[in-house]
Amino acid sequence: MASSVEQFKDEIRKQAAMENARHLVEKLNEHCFERCVPKPGTSLSSSETSCFTHCMEKYMAAWDTVSRQYIGKIQAQGGVSM
Repeated sequence: MASSVEQFKDEIRKQAAMENARHLVEKLNEHCFERCVPKPGTSLSSSETSCFTHCMEKYMAAWDTVSRQYIGKIQAQGGVSM
């Protein structure tokens, strides 16, 4: 029975990770693509590519910092073990 509980926990973790990844892509599109590519065409210009890359790197670094802090807080409260 313990293994089925662990399998269930693993499945929940996987689903949460997939949802987080989906949310991250949505936010990257919302914050970076729309900002850096005001008039989409058949390809990105070098300035659009550079803007998008820098924006994405900054956004992902911020996302990582917030996620680590959130997970640390939950673990400190004894809520989740990762």
